[in-house]
Amino acid sequence: MKKAYVFPGQGAQFPGMAKDLHDGNAKAKEMLERANEILGFRITDIMFSGTGDELKETKVTQPAIFLHSVVMAECLGESFQPDMVAGHSLGEFSALVAAKALGFEDGLKLVAARAMAMQRACEINPSTMAAILGLEDSKVEEICAAIDGVVVAANYNCPGQLVISGSNEAIDVACAQLTAAGAKRALKLAVGGAFHSPLMMPAQEELMTAIANTIVNIPICPIYQNVNAKPQTDPTVIKQLLIEQLTSPVRWTQIMEGMLADGCTEVIEVGPGKVLQGLFKKVNRDLPVSSAQWTE
Repeated sequence: MKKAYVFPGQGAQFPGMAKDLHDGNAKAKEMLERANEILGFRITDIMFSGTGDELKETKVTQPAIFLHSVVMAECLGESFQPDMVAGHSLGEFSALVAAKALGFEDGLKLVAARAMAMQRACEINPSTMAAILGLEDSKVEEICAAIDGVVVAANYNCPGQLVISGSNEAIDVACAQLTAAGAKRALKLAVGGAFHSPLMMPAQEELMTAIANTIVNIPICPIYQNVNAKPQTDPTVIKQLLIEQLTSPVRWTQIMEGMLADGCTEVIEVGPGKVLQGLFKKVNRDLPVSSAQWTE
């Protein structure tokens, strides 16, 4: 019996997030109020009573999801005993904090810096992403590789669902060619830029020093990292893969397959939403999945 705890990425935010944790758990309240001090503004006011649009602000979205996830993990107390962890994109930082590889304050500072660095990279290179449904990964990769311009596979979410990332022009060309090749849908996403593509190189360079100067400890269990989908416990390797993450694809399909191959028998999603549970069900419909539940 092996439990995998997984942590969601951007897009899982919702108005009112983490308010029940703040109001019902003293440790959660302490962590969230400390986060307000670290960030220099009251992010909790936006999380608890802000609008959906306010939650989409660059400086808010990623730290808010991170905070909901890591505070939830802390509230699980002794019941949080993972055999393995992973996080989707931003969620990798949440997973590292929950698994004691990163300190809470260090993790929050990195996430806040990451969000702003990504925003600046988006402003330098106007770009976008698109979800491709119903086509083999290898076919998507092949078509993208032949297109003149930057367009790459960015998020391997589950079999038959691959998100591509690149310049606006190259994404338009790719969507047309992938639809012609038999994709059920090629849907451009309402995102600010080409995440997990070479166009994020300015953000990667900006974050490199911050990550290099952050202490990373041996986690309490292996973390399956986005860049290569393999379980890691070596702090040096974890750091290097964190640096590479912004310009590399999120290999979530491969992470799920790896966790199952390594004996995962249950998946618990920690944080807002149920997206990752749904993706695991696409790989193994009989796998027990659930949202983390805390007690006061």
